[in-house]
Amino acid sequence: MNGLTLAERYFDRYGGELLAGEFAAWRDRIAVGLAGDGSDCLGFDDEQSRDHDWGPGFCLWLSDEDYAAIGAPLQQAYDRLPKCFDGFARSTTEWGEGRIGVFQTGTWYKQFLGHPDGPQTLFDWLRIPEKYLAACTSGRVFHDPLDDFSQRRRRLLAFYPEDVRLAKIAARCMSIGQAGQYNFTRALGRGEAFVAQYAETSFCNDLMSLVYLLNRRYAPYYKWRHRGLSALPRLGLLVHDRITAMMSSADANEKRAHIEALCAMTIAELRAEGLTDSDSPFLVDHGPHIHERIDDPALRRLSVLIG
Repeated sequence: MNGLTLAERYFDRYGGELLAGEFAAWRDRIAVGLAGDGSDCLGFDDEQSRDHDWGPGFCLWLSDEDYAAIGAPLQQAYDRLPKCFDGFARSTTEWGEGRIGVFQTGTWYKQFLGHPDGPQTLFDWLRIPEKYLAACTSGRVFHDPLDDFSQRRRRLLAFYPEDVRLAKIAARCMSIGQAGQYNFTRALGRGEAFVAQYAETSFCNDLMSLVYLLNRRYAPYYKWRHRGLSALPRLGLLVHDRITAMMSSADANEKRAHIEALCAMTIAELRAEGLTDSDSPFLVDHGPHIHERIDDPALRRLSVLIG
C-alpha cells in the first residue's frame, strides 16, 4: 500500500465526519492533504518505510484566523480518529512528530521556506535548500475550496525564477567539473582514497541536482535523489543508470570513463537548450557562459560558484 493512497483513502473515509458538526462552518475554508517530509509524500515509500513515521493520517491547513478559532478543538477531534485503517497503524518516532494533524498554513510554509508566503526575492529563492522546496511541493492536496494553501503551492510548483535556475545550473557545472573531472583523478594520483570517494559522491550528487534543474523539478532529500531521477524525462534514466554502474564499479579507469560520458551527455543537453555554445569537454568551462545569461545585475555579480 502506497502511503499517499492510504492517506487519501483515510480522508475519504473519515474526513467528511471530521469536518461536519461543530466544524461544518469551516469545511470550505480548510485544506486537506499530505505533503512535507517523508518518503510517503514523495511516493517513494516501501515496506521498509512502514517501521517509522508512516501510516494512516493527513494534514489539515487553516488560515491564522481560523486556526485561532478552531485549531485546538479540530486537533482534538483529529486525534480521536481511528489509529488503524486498512490493516495499517501509524508508527511515529520522536523525530517524526508534527508531520500530520492541524497546521496554520503560513506557519507550515515558513518552517520550510523562512517566510509564510514563500521566497520574496531572487536571493531568497537562491538560499532555500532544494530539499525544502521539494518537501513543500510533494504529496497531494485532497480538499481545498478556499485555495489559499494550493495557491502558495502552485507558485512553488512553477519552479525557480529563470535567473535563479541559471545561477544554480552554472554553479553545478563548476562543482561537477571540479569534483569529477578534476579532483577525482588528482586524488587517485595521490593515493587519497577518501578524497577520491568524496569527490565521486559530490560529483554524483551535484550532477543529479543539475538534472533536476534541467527538468524544472526540485531535487529531494539526498536519500531519494537518485531514485527520483528515473522519472525525469530529460537525462533522468540515462544518468540514473550511469551513476548506478559507476558506483557499483571498483575500477578507477571505468569510473573515469563514466564521469566523462556523464559530463559529455550533460554538455550536449546544455547546448541543446541553448545555455552554452562552448565546445569544451570540461564542464567547468560552461559555468561562466551560463552565468552570463542571468538578467538581474545583482544576481549576475555573484560568483559563478554560488548557487
